[in-house]
Amino acid sequence: MPDAVPGAVADEVPRTAAAALRWATSRLGAAGVPSPRVDAEALLAHALGVDRAEARRLAVLDRALPDGAGDRFAADVARRAAREPLQHLTGVAPFRHLELAVGPGVFVPRPETEQVAQVAIDEAARVVARKGTAVVVDLCTGSGAIALAVATEVPGARVHAVELDAAAHGWASRNVAAATGDRPDAVVHLLRGDARTALRELDGTVDVVVSNPPYVPPGAVPRDPEVADHDPAVALYGLGDDGLEVPRGVTAAAARLLRPGGLYVMEHAEVQAAAARAMVAGTTVGTTGFGAVSTRDDLTGRPRMVVARRSDRAPERPSPHPDVRPAAGRTVTD
Repeated sequence: MPDAVPGAVADEVPRTAAAALRWATSRLGAAGVPSPRVDAEALLAHALGVDRAEARRLAVLDRALPDGAGDRFAADVARRAAREPLQHLTGVAPFRHLELAVGPGVFVPRPETEQVAQVAIDEAARVVARKGTAVVVDLCTGSGAIALAVATEVPGARVHAVELDAAAHGWASRNVAAATGDRPDAVVHLLRGDARTALRELDGTVDVVVSNPPYVPPGAVPRDPEVADHDPAVALYGLGDDGLEVPRGVTAAAARLLRPGGLYVMEHAEVQAAAARAMVAGTTVGTTGFGAVSTRDDLTGRPRMVVARRSDRAPERPSPHPDVRPAAGRTVTD
């Protein structure tokens, strides 16, 4: 326990649950934290070792905080006010039905990526219903969020997850062990390797390839300090003038891995929708490429993913109008 609470003097440290939430909400709001009350509740629950519902109940009853809990809570509030990610303070990040271990060195999964996972889950479920099993590959898996969502939500899916960065791979290993330890039906084969060249033994046999690769252009520094200062650069910046250099390699790997008719889904930035479609439509490996290329929206209605099927021939030419985004559900073909 720290001898002093950063940014607070001893008589400022809240001693009841209700006072703690009021104090923290005010302080986080003043610091520009987007969801001060929600974060205050999460930090209080973490300090008390309970869930958020219990933290709220204790606040309604205005129960006294146990010895040391107020100091721990105030210290975490000070760090959150300095814009350290909430997930780094609590050590966990929710993703769909999962609770993933996260911290420095790994990209914190975002709610918008849950829809990318949904597309992969829906396709894997369709393949399992038809064939009894499905092979899914998650490239640039980071914390393992998408891979674990597919594996735990689609019985019969056999998921391979690839991550090159050592720190992120460590977090993914921890999450895979925790999520599948008592779930023998949830299969994730985690590999540390280069997404562009990994899993050549699966070439032409994969049903679904999904990826949330680094894609931020080099000049587009994220606005939120939680992202700019704490998410690892290797998980953010996609290289090249357009930020799509890494996605190009991932897309070529997807074309190599997928069977004809297999589905590819990749997250990208909102401003990259047209460029991502053109990139995927123009990707060839040998004599094969992608067809039925479309852009789909995330849950907030923003164009955030490209979806395509691997064809048994190379596309003739890329879209002549890559700056025009199709309406939801409509495809751009070549």
